[in-house]
Amino acid sequence: MRNILLLHCHDLGRFLGTYGVGTVSTPHLDALGAESAVFEQAFSTAPHCSPARASLFTGTYPQSNGVLGLTHDPFAWDLEEPRFHIANRLKSAGYQTELVGVHHESRVLPDDEVATRLGFDRARTGGARDVVVSRATDALRRMAADDSPFYLQVGFTEPHRVPSPHDRPGVMGFLADGVTPDASRGHNIPPHLLDDSGSREEIAELQGAVKHMDEGVGRILAELDALGLRENTVVLFTTDHGLALPRAKCTLYDAGLEVALMLRVPGNTAWTGRRIADIVSHVDVLPTLLDVSGHPAPTNLPGTSLRAAVERGEPVREHCFSQLTFHTYYDPKRSVRTSTHKLIVNFSNAPRAMDPTQSWVHRSLPVDLGGPTIGTSPAVELYDLAADPAELDNVAEDPFHADTLQQLSAALFAWMQETTDPLLDPTPTHAARHSTALKHLQDASLTASRK
Repeated sequence: MRNILLLHCHDLGRFLGTYGVGTVSTPHLDALGAESAVFEQAFSTAPHCSPARASLFTGTYPQSNGVLGLTHDPFAWDLEEPRFHIANRLKSAGYQTELVGVHHESRVLPDDEVATRLGFDRARTGGARDVVVSRATDALRRMAADDSPFYLQVGFTEPHRVPSPHDRPGVMGFLADGVTPDASRGHNIPPHLLDDSGSREEIAELQGAVKHMDEGVGRILAELDALGLRENTVVLFTTDHGLALPRAKCTLYDAGLEVALMLRVPGNTAWTGRRIADIVSHVDVLPTLLDVSGHPAPTNLPGTSLRAAVERGEPVREHCFSQLTFHTYYDPKRSVRTSTHKLIVNFSNAPRAMDPTQSWVHRSLPVDLGGPTIGTSPAVELYDLAADPAELDNVAEDPFHADTLQQLSAALFAWMQETTDPLLDPTPTHAARHSTALKHLQDASLTASRK
C-alpha cells in the first residue's frame, strides 16, 4: 500500500507555469508537474470552497453529500455522511491519517471533533503558509517512523484574499503576511477581464500570493525526499476552484470551475510527464487515489478512476457537471460541460455573476460588463467553447445550436434526478440564515402572545 500526500490550496484555478501561465513563478509545482500526470481540463463540482472540497474528499456531488454552501458559521452546512470522507476510508484500511491546514469540507468544529468525525488520527487546522509547512513536515517525520502507510492532507490558505494593512479602503487583496506583488515577468490578465491598471495591480498581488504558496509546497516536497519517502508516496496537488476574480469564482463559467490537477505515481512511468487533454472532474479524484494506492474504489461513486485516461488514453467521461446553490446568498444554478460546449441553467433572478472579491471597490472588471450594472441571469446560457472559450456569447437562442441545447439540457436534467437535486422541488431550499431569521420572528411572536 502506498502513502498518499494530498496538497491543495484556495482559489488557484490553473494559474501555474505548468498550465502555460508564464508570468507567475511556480518552480516547485512546475517541477512536480513534470514528474506527474497533468490534467489540462479538470473541473470542480462547485465554484466555491466548501461544496468543491466536499466533492473532492468524498467523491460525491454537493447535492448528494449535503454540502450545498459554506461550512463555517453562520452558514453551517455539513457532510451528511462524514464516514465517506477519504480519511475514514483509508483509516479503515490501516492508514495513519492526519489533517494540516485548511479544513472546509465539513462543519467547522474544534480540531478534535473534526478529526473524530472525518477519520483523522490528528487534525491541526488553520494557519498561514509557514505554520502549515512546519506542521506538515512535522507530520511527515512522525509518520515516517511508523511502519503503516499514511494519508496526509495539507491545505494552504494562500492565494485566498485576506485583509491587509497594505490594502486601500474598500479593497481586499491577496497580500497575506509575507506576500509581496510580483510583476517581474509581466502580467497575465484572464481574457474575461479588462486589461487595465486595476487588473494589473490585482494580478501582480495574485502572482505574488501564488509564488508564496509554491515555495511552501516546495519545502514540504523537499522534506518528503529527505525522509526517503518519495518512492512509496503518491503525491496529488489540486485546488478547490477558479481564481477569486470577477466572473470567475462563484460562477459556473470555466474561469470559476477550472482546477489544477496533477498526480505523481512513483514506480509507474506511464504517469510521468503525461498531459491529459480530456475533461475530468474532481469526483474522479477519490477513486483514482484509491486505485493507484492499491485499494478498490466503491462501485457506487459517480466518479471514475483516471488510470484508463493516463495509462490507456481512454476518455473517462463525456460530461462534467457542476452546481452553485448557496455562497453568501442563495443563487441556484447548474451546469454541464462537454469538451466543446457548456450549458448553464439559472434558477433565480440573481445578478449574472456573484461577486467573489469581498471588496466594495473593484480593481478588475469583466470585459462584458456593458453598462453601469451587471444585470440578472438569463434562464439558460449556452456557450460554444471552441469558438468562444471566454464564454462571452450566449448562443442559447441560436437555432444552429438547438440540437446541442436539447442534448445538454436532457443530460443535465438526468444528472439532477440521479443526485436527487433539491432544485427539482420548486420550493426554495432554505439556508441556515432563513431558519435563524424565522425562529427570531416565531420567538418574538410567542413572547408577545404571553404578555
